[in-house]
This record gives sequence, structure tokens and C-alpha cells, in this order.
Amino acid sequence: MIVTPNFVMPNLDLEEIMHSLLESGKRTRQLWLTPDSLAFVARGREYRSEFHVNPSYEVQYSLKGDLNLHYRTPEGEEKVAFVPEGSCLFQPPLVPHSPRFAPDSFQLVIERARMPGEIDRFHWFCPNCDHFLHEERYTVDDYKADPVSRAYDNFYGSEEFRTCDKCHTVMPVPEQWAAQA
Repeated sequence: MIVTPNFVMPNLDLEEIMHSLLESGKRTRQLWLTPDSLAFVARGREYRSEFHVNPSYEVQYSLKGDLNLHYRTPEGEEKVAFVPEGSCLFQPPLVPHSPRFAPDSFQLVIERARMPGEIDRFHWFCPNCDHFLHEERYTVDDYKADPVSRAYDNFYGSEEFRTCDKCHTVMPVPEQWAAQA
């Protein structure tokens, strides 16, 4: 839904939106997109392993279930912030993060809309030695296009992208991804 100055935003039934996502098998539903903000509800991706680096802040609210927000420090160390159901977290721009939560869990995410030319990046690291594997880049102007799924399609579709050039480990394609692809 794109909001214009003459549009009055309706109340959104988040319970109904969560139910609809579960029933449809979809992973996200954009709630609004304005010139300065966007919001969407995301359903858990149990297989998520990439680190998203976006140019905007994010507010993540755990609607249902708990969130383990994996993130990388400026030194490259992976850490985890636990966000229990009913709690929220503010995340600054450019923090590599990987929200991990169960497929029957939901997050409300509110972000600054991207400025023209801003790029979102998705990074994968070797599960064996933590060496950088691959980066996907997207201009995100509408979450209805589901950039995370597009990044996963490209990454999991290429054994070359999933192969570590340091230790030669090949990151496997998760069963859940292969089943839905």
C-alpha cells in the first residue's frame, strides 16, 4: 500500500495479517510505504543465515514468538541480541544483522524508506571457518518484491557462491529452502 498525503491510514488487524501469512505461505506483507517510512510484517525464516546490511534504521517488534537477532560487530564478531515476544529493538543503520525466528513467529518491522540510489546488501559467511562467502545487492524500493527471497534464490542457486575459497566447505541448501523453491 502506497500512502499519499490525501490518504487516511486505516487500522491494521495484525492478528489477521499474521493468520493470512501463515495460510498463504508468504513470508512478508508490506503494511505501508511512504516517502519517509515503510512497515511490514515478516514471518520467520528458520533457514535464514545471511546478514542484511541496510542503509536505514530498523525497529523490530516481536509480535508473536521470540527473535534471535544475530549481528556482526565492527570487528566482524557474530553476536546475538535476544528480543522476547512483546519487546522491540532499535537497530542503527549499516549493522550487519540476521533476524532468526521460528516459521510461526512474526515481527513488525519499521524502517526509513530508502533514498534514491541506496543499496541493501546481503552477506553470507562460511559455516565452517566464518570466511566471507558472497554478497547480493539490491535497491529496495518496495518490500512487496521480497528482496530477501530474491537474494536467497541467487545464493542457493549457485554452488560457486556457497563454496568457501578458504576452507572449501560448501554451504548446504537448507531443506526448508529447497522444499519451497
